[in-house]
Amino acid sequence: MVCHHPVLAEEVIAYLRCGAGKRYVDCTLGGGGHAALILERTAPDGRLLGIEWDGKAIRLASERLRPYGGRVVVVRESFSNLGAIVKEHDFEPVDGILADLGVSSLQLEDPQRGFSFRMEGPLDMRMDSRGGQTASDLVNRLPVKELERLLREYGEERWARRISRLVERRRKIRPIRTTEELRDIVYSAIPRSYHRRRIDPATRTFMALRIAVNRELDNLRALLEESISVLGKGGRICVISFHSLEDRIVKRFFRAGERGDLCPPHWPRCICPGEKILRIVTPRPVSPSPREIRQNPRARSGKLRVAERI
Repeated sequence: MVCHHPVLAEEVIAYLRCGAGKRYVDCTLGGGGHAALILERTAPDGRLLGIEWDGKAIRLASERLRPYGGRVVVVRESFSNLGAIVKEHDFEPVDGILADLGVSSLQLEDPQRGFSFRMEGPLDMRMDSRGGQTASDLVNRLPVKELERLLREYGEERWARRISRLVERRRKIRPIRTTEELRDIVYSAIPRSYHRRRIDPATRTFMALRIAVNRELDNLRALLEESISVLGKGGRICVISFHSLEDRIVKRFFRAGERGDLCPPHWPRCICPGEKILRIVTPRPVSPSPREIRQNPRARSGKLRVAERI
């Protein structure tokens, strides 16, 4: 998860090799924390393209970045369309790309968004509130087997079958509309002996639904593929992930790019089959320091991986 303090901020700046006159894309603008640092370190003429699909975050980030004037362009869009966005704004070639994945505190702390099981609110979970299905739609309409698969695959939830079956029984009585209703169902499905563990019993279910609602893993794969086409030679991509599914996708893509194993549909048209197109800069993911975790506990699960276009 992302919070008001940008996670691994100094590490990101160092790996991106921020400098004057360079072009950077922040694919997950959020509140503008990373973006402001990049713009500061690329003064006086470095430029930044910020991509964000959360309307509230767009407003806050635009205000925060106003002092940088024409050096920054903010776009409300999904980063899965990175290539088209970069072309539309004549921003090629790109010197660095940042993607800070997950859900921000702006979203978690707003009960009306439905991301947190700790606050009562509508079961929504859409990062882009302009349309699309909600978490309530999934919970109430998915066949029980499909809901079980979703919880097991995206949430790595060992009690997926029990949760999905209890959901099915409850929704026959009345639709499940709020975060509190879903949380109570999950608590009832999971044996009490597992309630006292480090993470809340509802964590995995809520994460799985959020990933599904926002198509997060598909969008991440699309971003990685499109990044190859827009990065200039020597340009770097930095990805901060917060759970194992995201990190696994990034790790495998970077390794395939370094081996020359990227192939259709994971290989842009500009690349020849067998061509090595990436160099892994971080053989092991970079984690927040103990000091950063003390200052910002939400950063504890962050993992930064970096690769360079060759």
